[in-house]
Formats: sequence, C-alpha cells, structure tokens
Amino acid sequence: MPATPPPTAPRPPSRLAVIARWLRRHFGFSRVETRGFVVLLLLLLVVAVLPVLLRPADPTYLPAADQRQLDDWAADLSKRLAISDSVERQRYAGRRSYSADGASRYPTVAQVKLAPFDPNALTALDWEARGVPHFVAGRIVTYGQKAGGFRAKVQVQRIYGLPDSVYQRLAPFMQLPDALPGRPDYAARGGNVPFASAAPSRFPRKPAHLQPFDLNLADTTQLQQIKGIGRGRAKWIVIRRNELGGYVSEAQLADVFVLRDAPDLVDSLRKYTFVAPGFVPQTVNINSGTFDELWPHPYVGKPLARLIVAFRKQHGPYKTPEDLRQIKILKEENFAKLRPYVRCE
Repeated sequence: MPATPPPTAPRPPSRLAVIARWLRRHFGFSRVETRGFVVLLLLLLVVAVLPVLLRPADPTYLPAADQRQLDDWAADLSKRLAISDSVERQRYAGRRSYSADGASRYPTVAQVKLAPFDPNALTALDWEARGVPHFVAGRIVTYGQKAGGFRAKVQVQRIYGLPDSVYQRLAPFMQLPDALPGRPDYAARGGNVPFASAAPSRFPRKPAHLQPFDLNLADTTQLQQIKGIGRGRAKWIVIRRNELGGYVSEAQLADVFVLRDAPDLVDSLRKYTFVAPGFVPQTVNINSGTFDELWPHPYVGKPLARLIVAFRKQHGPYKTPEDLRQIKILKEENFAKLRPYVRCE
C-alpha cells in the first residue's frame, strides 16, 4: 500500500490580501446598500445641476434699441422746446431782448442831424432817430400825451430811463424853456422840492455819480445803489450769480427773471457794472458729475442733465466739452451759454 504524503501547511495570506479583506469587512456594501448609494449620487447630481439649467439667461445689451429710445426722447423734447420757444416769442413780441453779445435786437433807426425841434411834435421813431433808446422814446411820447404836452425841458429831463448824456446833447435843440414858468428849476439843483429837507425820506438816496463796480464781487447793498434796483432785485441778481457760478458777461443779467420785463434796469446795470477780464467761473465736470449735480445749473436743467449722463454711459467719457454738441436737444446758442461752465477731466 502506497504511503500517503504528509499534509502541507497552508500558505499565509499575502499582505495585500489582508488589506483587501480588512477593507471589505469594514467598508464593503451589500447589494441593497450599493443600489441606495447610486441613487443618492444621482440625486446629488440633479440638485447640483438643476439650478444651472433653470437659471434664466442674462439679458443681452442692445445698444441700437437704447439709441433708438434716446433719439425718440430727444426728438420729443426738441418738439416741446420748439413749441415753448414759439409761445414765448408770441408772448414777448415787441418787448426788448438781447443777443448773445448784449446788443439790442431791435432794428436800428437811421439817425438824423440835430436841428431845433419841438418835443411835442415828435413820434417815438423821431426820438429814436435823435439817439434816444427805444423803450425811452415810447415813454417820452406817452408821458407827453398824458401831461398835455411838454412845457419845459425839465419835464423831458425827468423821464425815467433817459440817459443824462442823451439829454445834454438834445437840450440845446429843444424849442422849450429850461424850467416851468413861475417855478424854480429844482431838477437842475438835484431834483429836490422845497419841503424835502423838512421831511426826510425813509429810503436812502441813490448816489448821483456812481463808479462802475465788479458784478461778481458786488453784494446786495452795492447793487441797490443803482437807480431802480431794490432789495428784492439785488437779492435775485446775487442768487442767479451763485447758481451760475459767476457772470461771464453783463448780458446775462437779462436772464434774471425779475429783470426780464425791465430792459431799462438791465441797461443801468450794464452801465454801472463790469465783469473783470480773465474771470473764470465755477465749472462742473461733465464726466464725473451726477444727475443731481448737473441739473440745478440754470443752463442745464433736468432733461439735459438726464441726457448728458445717458450719453456718457453709452458712449464713454467726454473728451472735450464740444462733445456736448452731439446731444440733439442742445441748441447752439444754449451750448454757447453753457460752454464756460463745464469741463472734462
């Protein structure tokens, strides 16, 4: 009988097998657990991807549509401004106005050579032909008609708004006595009546000879020294100056609303005030100025300020103030007024 071989000892497991067995024992999954884990991973993937899929698309910027809307607004505003300008021209037809350089827009009347004349026989055009301002000429004729005619030169001299230089040039040719018959010529002595010293006026007298002063440095007290300028008008002249950032021309006084119907006062102010050469007004930066910083300026306003900001956002910063001309509602005469008060930085 053959001999049976002795049994061999089992080989010890390798280290890798030991690690695999340990992992399977502690981290292994049954079939049911594996299915649950796969379902959980799918749910997590859906939760992570679903917000991205459901998020609305970002709106696309359409500059053409914005430009169309901006042009529509500009066209509508231009139409309203044109209607407003026509209404203002009809409303103030016949009233005196000034051009950008301060010259009167009334048609010039041909001047005549001075010769002896009767003031009671002249029309307003005849007075203008002898160098009398337009608004004073009409006032002279109206006064003469209401007074029943001029009886002395002193009555013409007392006409409000008549420059003394014009009167002195015309007086030798007037066919009238110097003073009213039987009355002393108080006007020649300064315009005081006999009882004026006994009853002093509560209003201070205006100086007879006033030296011109700087319009941008004057206070209300100095402005009130001009005949016809009271406390209210002086206050609004200063307010307008502060709103503008300083006057660059005496012609801007015609835009002060308390002086729009008083061209004679505008003439008096231009006679006794001046803007210092080289004066630089306060300016606003149109590249950094917000809507709230731009619109309070008298030459801007809310519609133009809104368009200045919108144009800057759409086309980038302004390179020069002349770029404002690309805004359609800004007329050339309005740009000329606004130009000294803006800058680009």
